[in-house]
Amino acid sequence: MGLNLVLFGPPAAGKGTQAKRLVAERGLLQLSTGDMLRAACKSGTELGKKVAGIMDRGDLVSDEIVIALIEEQLDTHTDAAGFIFDGFPRTVAQAEALDAALAARDMRVNSVIRLKVDDEALVKRIIKRFEEEGRKDDNPDAFKVRLGNYNKQTAPLLPFYAKQGKLTEVDGMTDIESVALSIRHVLDRQSEIAATKKTGFFARLFGR
Repeated sequence: MGLNLVLFGPPAAGKGTQAKRLVAERGLLQLSTGDMLRAACKSGTELGKKVAGIMDRGDLVSDEIVIALIEEQLDTHTDAAGFIFDGFPRTVAQAEALDAALAARDMRVNSVIRLKVDDEALVKRIIKRFEEEGRKDDNPDAFKVRLGNYNKQTAPLLPFYAKQGKLTEVDGMTDIESVALSIRHVLDRQSEIAATKKTGFFARLFGR
């Protein structure tokens, strides 16, 4: 069983950077909702055609379809060391659906890491970047809306995963290396716990 991780982080918190490092260092496969939807539209499969039709109409893609796309990836990449779920789940219903999809494959979410940031400091960082680089997606007013929406969406998920004992918060305001080191410690601890449970299982199985 691989290491499956849900990574939470608001826009501009560096979540994408950390996900890429985990892919490179641990062989995890990043499942980004946006990337999966775009790939499905280009695939030409029946599910892909359905997704393309929905997106062409400007409608929201249902939870059922997103879960179907995730299940497709889980079944296609059975040799992956684990998965990073990025952009999903966004609601408790989606989290429950993800748990069910993983359980059906004898898998589970092992760890949920939240990159905790200071909203005001993050906005200041974006304003500075917008002034220096002029990137359209850094428009401060639009960014504040995105940040607010993100916080509203993820707020109910934090107690959901905390109750499962899977939530760890990492300081996302430090430098990239420090954040990466904190994440590494969390995942190494999870790997040790998993290994201990596995050893205990075999010990019980063989009466040792």
